Amino acid sequence: MSTLLIKNARSIVTMDGENRVIRNGSLYAVGQEIVAIGEDLPYETADRVIDAKHKIVYPGLINTHHHLYQTLTRNIPLAQDCSLFDWLLTLYEIWRHLEPEDVYLSAMTGLGELLKSGCTTSSDHFYVFPNGVSEHLLDEEIRAASELGMRFFPTRGSMSLGRSKGGLPPDEVTQTESVILRDTQRVIERYHNADRFSMLRVGVAPCSPFSVSRDLLKESSELARCYGVRMHTHLAETMDEEQFCLEKLGVRPLEYMEQTGWVGDDVWYAHGIWFNDSEIHRMGACGCGVAHCPSSNMKLSSGAIPIRKLLDAGVKVGIGVDGSASNDASNMLWDLRMAYLLHKHELQRRGLTTNETLSLATRGSARVLGWENDIGSLEVGKAADLFMLDSRKLGFAGALFDDAALPLTVGATQADMTIVGGRVVVEDGRLVGIDEEQLAFRTQLAADRLVNSASLRLGIDYRKYRG
Repeated sequence: MSTLLIKNARSIVTMDGENRVIRNGSLYAVGQEIVAIGEDLPYETADRVIDAKHKIVYPGLINTHHHLYQTLTRNIPLAQDCSLFDWLLTLYEIWRHLEPEDVYLSAMTGLGELLKSGCTTSSDHFYVFPNGVSEHLLDEEIRAASELGMRFFPTRGSMSLGRSKGGLPPDEVTQTESVILRDTQRVIERYHNADRFSMLRVGVAPCSPFSVSRDLLKESSELARCYGVRMHTHLAETMDEEQFCLEKLGVRPLEYMEQTGWVGDDVWYAHGIWFNDSEIHRMGACGCGVAHCPSSNMKLSSGAIPIRKLLDAGVKVGIGVDGSASNDASNMLWDLRMAYLLHKHELQRRGLTTNETLSLATRGSARVLGWENDIGSLEVGKAADLFMLDSRKLGFAGALFDDAALPLTVGATQADMTIVGGRVVVEDGRLVGIDEEQLAFRTQLAADRLVNSASLRLGIDYRKYRG
């Protein structure tokens, strides 16, 4: 196995159980595993030696919710000022034109952006399968993650409840329940790897209460637990969703999840803004997790997650960037700072501390994904997943008093180096082995085709019209 030595770091922010910050620190890894960390390590050479003088080393950030395909529909004028339901109705008309190459390019771009922002592990929730297009679209995301060298947790999403059955999405992007369950089983059997330091785990993820049937929720939970994989869905994102559930289902969203087997320590929800106190207590008691997506929630005016109540109740909380169509970026450092500032604004003195916020995106996110034994902190026995910031940058001048807090207070948008499992995947701020300009060009061409197809079909110029 290859070895890695990082030496002379200005500091290593470990986020371990003691929140140690190691000054003039070093780290030694064999294969993916950290075998030594501290000052004055007895190692002088390795297959790769990195002199990290002036660098601050952090654990890799972990993204708990994304829709990578949405990278192709960022900054769409017609969808800029919509609430969630109207936003979805607008963009479904574009997403119905997705093809396998689009999914691959969007994943390459979105995951590449994440790596460049210090994210070493990402989940994804893929649920749009246009009629007549390959069922194997999740495979294209997995191919992209492998090429980039990112630790990946894709979830096989689904929509079975089209408009003709009272759901929100158009029928053209839904699938039958038999097709969904068959392909979900295929994805798990082919790709899921629960081994230590696995680079790929898979989950089961019906889209939302307003896009799948009760039967599909029940059968999906049974399938997931049969294979021992985790479960993910959207929940309590907006008041519109709550009203939909009350009118169509006769219960609030969480009660619907309880009726269909979607609660437990193997379940995490995206957003979780509109839970009441009783629901928060029940979630903490059963071990549910929540992916907090601050930028997306603010852009869609969905509301602010009750972060302090969730944490006090023992609910597992991690950070997610959400799909790029509701965030317009795949930048974990950006969302990390957004979370810190949002809750300072919302809760004032009870807002998140810098340590709590960084913990959400590292240890917290690892717990949400059930991956805490391998990732989430820098300590012996964990994976060598990390990123570095150069303390000499002009934007950090006058701020070098608390290295652990720097990304939260001063802010940063790009990592200088990112390492996943002991392998350098971002160096000098650029993806290793990837022609970024060519990738950007190909991705924009794919985005243009999707938007043009929707514009021609509906007679609306999505590129200009704002409604």
